[in-house]
Amino acid sequence: MSVVVTAVFRPRVGQHDNLVAALRASIPAVHAESGCRLYAIHDAEDGTITMLEKWDSRADLDAHTTGPAVVALDAAVGGFLAEPTVVTVMTPLPAGTAEQGEL
Repeated sequence: MSVVVTAVFRPRVGQHDNLVAALRASIPAVHAESGCRLYAIHDAEDGTITMLEKWDSRADLDAHTTGPAVVALDAAVGGFLAEPTVVTVMTPLPAGTAEQGEL
C-alpha cells in the first residue's frame, strides 16, 4: 500500500526564496529514489512551503528518510528555516473513483 507524506517548512523572515531554491535543487535526487511517486513543493497561504509526497511503500519511505538525498536536503534548507519541519505520514483511505479518491 502506498504512503502519503506532508512536510511543512516554515521559512525564516526574508528566506522564502532561498528555501524554495534549496528545495528545488534537492528534489531531482529524491525523484530518482526507488518508490518515489510524488515529491512536489507548494506555497501555502500561511507562508509555509508544503511538500507533498507519495511513496510506493513504507519501506521505500523509510529508505528515503535515512538516505543521502534527505541528508543533503536537510543540510541545504537548515539555515533558511524558522522552526523544525513538521512531517506527517499518512495511509490513504480510498473513496470514490481511483482518480479522485486517492492521492
